Amino acid sequence: MSEVKLAAAVRTEFGKGAARKIRRAAAIPAVLYGHGTDPVHLTLPAHETTMALRTPNVLLALDIEGKGSELAIPKAAQRDPLKGDLEHVDLLLVKRGEKVVVEVPVVAEGELAAGGNLLEHVLNTLSVEAEATHLPESVTVSVEGLEAGSSVAAGAITLPKGVTLVTEADAVVLQVLAAQAEEPAAESAEGDEAAEA
Repeated sequence: MSEVKLAAAVRTEFGKGAARKIRRAAAIPAVLYGHGTDPVHLTLPAHETTMALRTPNVLLALDIEGKGSELAIPKAAQRDPLKGDLEHVDLLLVKRGEKVVVEVPVVAEGELAAGGNLLEHVLNTLSVEAEATHLPESVTVSVEGLEAGSSVAAGAITLPKGVTLVTEADAVVLQVLAAQAEEPAAESAEGDEAAEA
């Protein structure tokens, strides 16, 4: 995984008014915490941060006012419910070699067995532990040839080297459902006759 470098500035103004002012200036308020240190309130460039957060579990190298780089991963991002714009980001301070627990998206690939079956994602993400500098962006699961009634448990998914599963091994991640047959037209005709009587 590559690092995304972001310039960050320490912020001293707080509250809704200050946050709106920061966002008007094409920046995003953020908080950096972890390792028992006091939280550091930052502003990050809006466009670069938004682009970086499109990659799940991205590793951010924060250059805080030119005083050196800190590594962080996004822990939570709040978005405007209507526009979808980033409004605030919580960042977790990490160190090289340190293991962290993150949620990783599950991606299904392959074709199900013939018959119009449906694939249900019971879990969209898996909780895994990995080195902070080697976090997987996603986990791919093959569903090739699976038939109705089949399921894939978390423990059966192959994880990248150095990544361990935190989700319960027997938790169902994907399951194949049989396609539902449509209601016969005769039943609706009987219902119409009963309504007329």
